[in-house]
Amino acid sequence: MGHSHYDPASQCRPAWNAGKTVGTKRPLTQKQIWAVRFFLDREGRVRDRALFDLAIDSKLRGCDLVKIKIGDLVSGADIKTRAIVIQQKTGKLVQFELTADVRASLLAWLERRGGTVHDYAFPSRVDHTGHLSARQYARLVDEWVEAVGLRRAEYGTHSLRRTKASMIYKATGNLRAIQILLGHTKIENTVRYLGVDIEDALTLAERTEI
Repeated sequence: MGHSHYDPASQCRPAWNAGKTVGTKRPLTQKQIWAVRFFLDREGRVRDRALFDLAIDSKLRGCDLVKIKIGDLVSGADIKTRAIVIQQKTGKLVQFELTADVRASLLAWLERRGGTVHDYAFPSRVDHTGHLSARQYARLVDEWVEAVGLRRAEYGTHSLRRTKASMIYKATGNLRAIQILLGHTKIENTVRYLGVDIEDALTLAERTEI
């Protein structure tokens, strides 16, 4: 049972978010993306490089990313240029692209990992038949961002989900395209997720000459 905010006991209890940064996590910049890649390559972390690259390209939630199977990513001996997964939150299909650099890092990992098309691409350390947990993925992201000098309070798994979507939005201003890529059911969700505000709208309008 929780306490009512009218209860005397609640007067001495700190707020759940006291001292924490809440709200939307920042997307990474192109420079920060390459900083993380450099760190992972330098440390020889082939799995983590593949996981990081896939997170950026796929724009998936952590719960969906960790459940990707090898068969979702490969076609014969090659990595697919496009992949499709079913989102846990909405139950709907979402399609994403796999660019050349990302395909290369995935191939390097999967060749080392082995397994069949029915196995998870990123297995659990505890149960090799299971997948990496969303919690462990979040811990990895914290480690990566700290390694390149970023504050973990400002970045997280949603930073990786937002990164490419934010870049595409800034380049095109096409919210409908971003809605499709993120698998949002409503455009309003996309607006909130990207943090689109009146300043963004005015900037886009100023770029358009009639």
